[in-house]
Amino acid sequence: MRAVVQRVREARVVVDGRVTGAIETGLLVLVGAAPTDTPSEVDAFAEKIVGLRIFADPDGKMNLDLRQVGGAVLAVSQFTLFGDCRKGRRPSFQAAAGPEHGRAMYDRYVDATRALGLRCETGIFGAMMDVRLHNDGPVTLLLDSTRLF
Repeated sequence: MRAVVQRVREARVVVDGRVTGAIETGLLVLVGAAPTDTPSEVDAFAEKIVGLRIFADPDGKMNLDLRQVGGAVLAVSQFTLFGDCRKGRRPSFQAAAGPEHGRAMYDRYVDATRALGLRCETGIFGAMMDVRLHNDGPVTLLLDSTRLF
């Protein structure tokens, strides 16, 4: 599983002119699944993201996690995180999970985040989405469950 995690002041997803998910303070998480991802790996990945200490404490240092600031998550499915651009100019998405497994792992990520006691809004799996955000910092992190980076 891979994720782009952005600390936001607000974020929302719009599909066909309708807001499908919106948050204020929290994390916009673009999340993509690999064919080898398992439910237990997804659960650990969700816990890792929720526990990231990337919010400012009273001294202005990144020392607080999502729970400590009362934040929420906006999770957006993003198979293109597995795009391979090393050959040519058209990305290959062979390393991404197929639609069935991708949806199952995305749904598991959302459920795991909610099971940790957080509000988790979503986009619509497989839809063309307009993702709007107000990045805070900016703070943007790349995570890979296999620790590739």
